[in-house]
Amino acid sequence: MVYSLLYRRPSHVSSSRASLSGEEKQKSITDSVGSGSSGMSHGIPDALSFDRIIAGGVCPPCTVRDFMNYLKYIEHAAENLQFFLWHKDYTKRFNELPDSEKKLAPEWTMTKAESEALAAQMTSRPKSNLNPAVQEVFKGTDFAPPTKPSDNEKANPFYTPPRTPSEETRREDDASFVTSEGRTSASQTTKTTYAKKAGDAFDDAGLKWQPFTIQPFREEVSRIITIYISDGAPRQLNLSAKERTALLHALENTTHPTAFKNILTTVEFSLRSQNHPNFIRWTICNGNRPRVIFARGLGVGGIVGGLIAAIIITLSSAGRAYRVLSAIGFMIGIATLIAAWKGMCVVLHGMHHRHLRPWELFGDDVDEELELKNASLDSLATKNSYEDEPWVARYDKRNVIRKVFDREVWIEEPALRQIQDTIFIQAIIGAFVITAVSVGIFCAVPKGNFF
Repeated sequence: MVYSLLYRRPSHVSSSRASLSGEEKQKSITDSVGSGSSGMSHGIPDALSFDRIIAGGVCPPCTVRDFMNYLKYIEHAAENLQFFLWHKDYTKRFNELPDSEKKLAPEWTMTKAESEALAAQMTSRPKSNLNPAVQEVFKGTDFAPPTKPSDNEKANPFYTPPRTPSEETRREDDASFVTSEGRTSASQTTKTTYAKKAGDAFDDAGLKWQPFTIQPFREEVSRIITIYISDGAPRQLNLSAKERTALLHALENTTHPTAFKNILTTVEFSLRSQNHPNFIRWTICNGNRPRVIFARGLGVGGIVGGLIAAIIITLSSAGRAYRVLSAIGFMIGIATLIAAWKGMCVVLHGMHHRHLRPWELFGDDVDEELELKNASLDSLATKNSYEDEPWVARYDKRNVIRKVFDREVWIEEPALRQIQDTIFIQAIIGAFVITAVSVGIFCAVPKGNFF
C-alpha cells in the first residue's frame, strides 16, 4: 500500500516563524491538535503526527527517543523537547496533588496592570555603558562592571566584590547539575546551589523579592530555572528578555503549570512547525550520507552507461530495435538517481532496511548505551553536548568504505515504509518516462553505418 503518487515529503523548515504573536502560535497549535496531524507541513501522515510520536504510538525509527537523538545530534536543539516533556510530566504530577497543596500555588493570570508595570520596570532598568558583547566577555572576572550593592553591603565599610570563581569552584557548580535519574532528592548542597542560581536569575531580571518556598515543587522549579531559563544555563531556551522576565515574574508568585504557559507556547510551536517536519524528512532517508552519495554515483554511472550504449548502437549498422537495450541503463540509473536525490538507497529499500545511525552503531556496552540514552531524555540532566561521547571518535576513525556498508536494521514503522514505497514508485515512474523519451529520440535518429 502506498500514498498518492503526488505525495511530496516534508520541505525543510529553516525558521519557526518567530515573528508570529502568541495568539497566532496558540491557534496554530490548537489546529494541529484538533486535526490529529502536524497541520503545518505537507507530507506527514496522521500515523507520524507530533502528538502520536509524543504519546509513544509509533515504532522505530520514529519514536520519542529517535526524535530526541535527532534534535541532539543533528539539529542541536534538544532543549525544546526536553523542556516540553518535563512540563507535560510536571502538569500531570501537579494535578495529582491534594487540593490543600494546590491552593498554595494558584493558577497564574497576569493582569493588564501587572503587565504594564513589568514593562515599565524593564524599560527603567539601568543599563551598563559597556557593549553587551564586552560585558559577556568580562562576566565573572575582576574586570566585570560593578553591580549595585545591597543596603547591608553599603553599611559594611569593608565590603569588597566577590572573587572570581576558581576552576575548582566552576567544576563544583557544573557537578551540581548532575542528577540521579531525575527522581531522587538532591543533597542539601545541591539544593542550596539551585536556590542560589535561581535567586541570581530573579535578581538579573530586576525582580524585587524571592518566591514562596512553601509552594509545591518549588525546589524543582528552581532547578528548571537554573537549567533552562537563567542566563548561561546549560540547556538555555531561546527566549527573549521580555519572555524570560515575564516567566520569572510568574514564578515569583506561583509554581502552577500555567506560569510556564507563554514560553510553552513558543517551545511547542517550534517543535511542531520546525523540528517535527524536519525530523520526518530526515527519517525518510534510509542511508547515511556516504551511502547516498555512493547511490548517486551509481545512478550517474547507469545513465552514462545507457547513453554510451545508445550512441554506439545508433552509430552502428544494427537495427533500430537494438537501441532499446540502452533503456536498461537509463532505467536503472535514473530511478537510482531520483531516489538518491530524496535521500534513499534503492538497494536498502528493497529489503526495507536502514543504516544504523552513528550513535547507534557502538552499543556493545549496554550499560554505557543506556546511560547515554537516559541522559538525553532526562529533563534535569546536564548540557546537551555530545563531543565527548565514545561513539564520536570511533565513528570518525571508520573509513569511507565501511561507512557506505554500515550495519543495517529493519524499519519497524509501517507508515514510514509506506512513504518510502511511494517515493520508490515515483522514482520508477519518473525513470520510465524519461527513459521512454530518451530511447525514442535515439530510435528516431537514422543509423550511422560506421561499423
